[in-house]
Amino acid sequence: MPIYSSDSDEALPPTKRLFGREKPLHHLLGGGKVADVLLWRNKNLSAAILVGFTAIWFLFEVAEYNFVTLMCHISMIAMLVLFVWSTGAGLIDWNPPDPRAITVPESTFRWLFAKINRLVVKFYDVSSGKDLRTFFLAITFLWILSGIGNYTSSLNLLYTGFLCMITLPVLYERYEAEVDYLASKGNRDVKKLYRKFDSKFLNKIPRGPVKEKKRF
Repeated sequence: MPIYSSDSDEALPPTKRLFGREKPLHHLLGGGKVADVLLWRNKNLSAAILVGFTAIWFLFEVAEYNFVTLMCHISMIAMLVLFVWSTGAGLIDWNPPDPRAITVPESTFRWLFAKINRLVVKFYDVSSGKDLRTFFLAITFLWILSGIGNYTSSLNLLYTGFLCMITLPVLYERYEAEVDYLASKGNRDVKKLYRKFDSKFLNKIPRGPVKEKKRF
């Protein structure tokens, strides 16, 4: 006998967006340059970041490069390039290197510190117990993540998280209607299955009489 019957089926509600969100995905991701990178608005920049992180993962995890050695080699190559560039500018009609082109703007640090502060405030809000559901979900997620960390290296875990972060948002945005439909359908099926299980098993479990509390 099938789980669902046409007599008991309710009218299917309209498809809801994943996680019940109301705002566009780009807005939920911050709406700035980070969101543009994650959603591949600038394909060249997103591809360059992906290639860069993949190269770092390959050097450390596959080639087993040492971090100190790598930083020293990168610094030596950068110094040699700047030396040749600066020296050649005096011999050939070149423009000398501009220090401002290789410095990190202060706005980048302000943006980074603002994000860190928001993360710390969010961590405090969750840890304070204002929302117990979010608190226990966070504890469960961290516990599962710590278990996964016992079976893989930190670099592999970070690289896997980066791949998910750089690919899943853009894939979801491209196939948003299909994913929302499948998620909504799966949510309805789970609720119907639970109602069946509740009516056939849970409701048949004998329960003792509920005692009324005495009022003083």
